[in-house]
Amino acid sequence: MSRSISLDETLTNYVRSANRAESPALERCRIETDAREDKMMQISPEQGAFMKLIARMVNARTAVEVGVFTGYSALATAETMKEMHGSKARLYACDVSHDFIGLAEDYWKEGGVADIIQPVIGDARQSLIGLLNDGLAESVDLMFVDADKAGYPEYYTAGLSLLRPGGIMLFDNVLWSGSVADPEKRDEDTEALRAIAEKLREDKRVEIAFTAIGDGVLMA
Repeated sequence: MSRSISLDETLTNYVRSANRAESPALERCRIETDAREDKMMQISPEQGAFMKLIARMVNARTAVEVGVFTGYSALATAETMKEMHGSKARLYACDVSHDFIGLAEDYWKEGGVADIIQPVIGDARQSLIGLLNDGLAESVDLMFVDADKAGYPEYYTAGLSLLRPGGIMLFDNVLWSGSVADPEKRDEDTEALRAIAEKLREDKRVEIAFTAIGDGVLMA
């Protein structure tokens, strides 16, 4: 029986060194975010490399991110998008926090991608409806969701309307540090993550892959 292995610190460092080096802006964003008390909200550098690869695979010209935090994932994605499409690329970065967007914009400017990232501040449910009303239906190549877990089912529904045929949606933290596999865990976030996994598994309109990258990434 094939199996996955747990990554200790030594193996994690090997994985990170095997990937290409981060840009200076990505590195600064990661290091400064690591000094924050809420650093666990940030994706890992190997997940950033994964995001860049996915963006290239789908030739992403238009992308949506739900949940920006300090901007690392958007920066990683936007770097690849701009390399491929220049100023014609557009990433809509949705977050409820003005403070997080303000922090992220500093890194985006350093990385030379602020011109292709459009911040959308407010409740993400309404923000996604706004993007649909603005004519983005069936035009988005890539959507990354790393926000309030209770909202994942609604973000998925909106994402289906936003994505073009062949586009990809990514949901972060679907392992929730292992809580999803613990039947004793019945909190709202854990239940929502179980629900989105079941919803996608049963939705025959999409192909899915539930992966153990980082804290779990569900792809559809």
